[in-house]
Amino acid sequence: MTFSAFARRAIFAVALIFANAGLHFAGLAQAAGAFAVGKCGAYGQAFDYPAEAGALAAARKQCKGQCTTVTMKRACAAFAVDMTNPCGAHGYAVKPQISTSLNAATKQCYDFGGKECVIRAWACDAKG
Repeated sequence: MTFSAFARRAIFAVALIFANAGLHFAGLAQAAGAFAVGKCGAYGQAFDYPAEAGALAAARKQCKGQCTTVTMKRACAAFAVDMTNPCGAHGYAVKPQISTSLNAATKQCYDFGGKECVIRAWACDAKG
């Protein structure tokens, strides 16, 4: 039995779609991000890097001073500072969802003595 030209084209198109989807999802698994936080509201962020080391280096480079770095893979990071004293209390969090990371960072800032904690920065690994 022979296939018509239309049937061959349809099979080729479906195979191409599945191959493209496979490449897309393979790229998702390799995405990495990082967030760096420091004193007085300093921060750096990097997301959708092919490897964790590159993301960490990029985030550290943006953050001025002595900074703590955290990684995020398929997650979001948030950094909160006290508006009344930006060099005082602060908090950060990495969570699977942006809303959870924003809330956790703000809560941590208040837990460390902040009076008017606000989000200074946030980032999500967009592949997540």
